[in-house]
Amino acid sequence: MQRALHLAALACGRTSPNPMVGAVLVQAGEVVGEGWHSHAGAPHAEALALAAAGTRAQGAALYVTLEPCAHHGRTPPCTDALIAAGVRTVYAAVADPNPLVNGRGIAMLRAAGIATHIGLCEKEARQLNQPFFKLMTQQLPYLTAKFAASLDGKIATRNGNSQWITGAAARAYGHKLRDCADAILVGAGTVIADDPQLTTRLELQDREPKHPLRVIVDSRGRVPATARVFDSALPGKAVLATTQSMNPSLQAALTAKGVETWTLPADAHGRVHLPSLMGELGRREHLNVLAEGGAQLLGALFDDKLVDHVCVFLAPMVIGGSSAPSAVGDPGALTLHDAVRLSALQVQTLGADLCIEADVIGNLPAETK
Repeated sequence: MQRALHLAALACGRTSPNPMVGAVLVQAGEVVGEGWHSHAGAPHAEALALAAAGTRAQGAALYVTLEPCAHHGRTPPCTDALIAAGVRTVYAAVADPNPLVNGRGIAMLRAAGIATHIGLCEKEARQLNQPFFKLMTQQLPYLTAKFAASLDGKIATRNGNSQWITGAAARAYGHKLRDCADAILVGAGTVIADDPQLTTRLELQDREPKHPLRVIVDSRGRVPATARVFDSALPGKAVLATTQSMNPSLQAALTAKGVETWTLPADAHGRVHLPSLMGELGRREHLNVLAEGGAQLLGALFDDKLVDHVCVFLAPMVIGGSSAPSAVGDPGALTLHDAVRLSALQVQTLGADLCIEADVIGNLPAETK
């Protein structure tokens, strides 16, 4: 099963709206076939493992990271293929939360006389596909808040200088996060201050880097149409998430450049209603969203309890100054009881910097924790 989990993770960021799935067929202690789902519409992991095994699949045991599907979608049901191949035993790490499956695959296999077991490496399998589980159970994408800061929590100096707080290794890891994301979220202030491209800059041996949808949250249309993030020559697409207070001249300029505009409800402060934005991303089947700032957007996302995971890069420096911007903006917690609590901390050193990742307590469905 550990091998199946490894195979599944090879497709990080490529399978949406499907989950990452790996499968391994074992016959008399020998691996006779394996596979992983590479992208939506491609053969499922089970089908690839069966094809690799050929006739040796008969009487074999299948180890798969998710319950085999039992419905017709872009590909035929895996349960039918497993039954036809004569697989004797199936070990599935976790049940599929998709309402089209959700136990039906297990029931079909058992009805056909295949010994079917559920729960081997379940925790790891749920962790692997947290974005898929959240979309299936809450119709919302999984949101990671990412920022780089000094040890005193500052993301820039008092005059706005921020490039670069962290070193090359930390920035490269940030691009790996983009490579696994379906969308990147930034606020208007970040675009105006930094003029970022928000593309993925990685050199991968086996595939091209993924360039997630670039979502700029701009309630009134402050960003210039000439911002680099809207450049049609860049790989990937950009959209502007706004309200009915949108600057009509900017909207016309963006439309002329082929940039889509999403007009969303406004909150009590006239800003984009972020739960509605996340709902829109969910409806468009974006599983994994990476919020990269700035401070006002991150603060609002935390206050609206939309953040599931945090990735923080801390540089060994102290910036200081009350006017230097902090990573997470207003309004913030009134008391410590209101503070966002984190769990499952993972800490690593990237060059001279520290990377801390953690889950937000209380946001994910209980079965994915």
